[in-house]
Amino acid sequence: MRSARQAALAPHVFDSPTGKRVYDIRHTRLTKWLNDGIPPAQVAEWAGNSVPVLLATYARCVDGQRPGLKKRLEAAGDLPEPPDAG
Repeated sequence: MRSARQAALAPHVFDSPTGKRVYDIRHTRLTKWLNDGIPPAQVAEWAGNSVPVLLATYARCVDGQRPGLKKRLEAAGDLPEPPDAG
């Protein structure tokens, strides 16, 4: 990996923290896409991964989507009615 980074990056980038942590940039971007609501299948394609691999790695990083998803489901009428109490 080090030799690949050195071959691909300009010397000043290779010597910087960015050059040493390229995977962190990728991880941040994929997490952001998922948190922004980009479908996992699309993110997996862009990342060159399968959906199961993507979700195994990033599912626990997805956060903050529940209120928006609930609103979308309510607007579509797809939330189940609660059972009768009687």
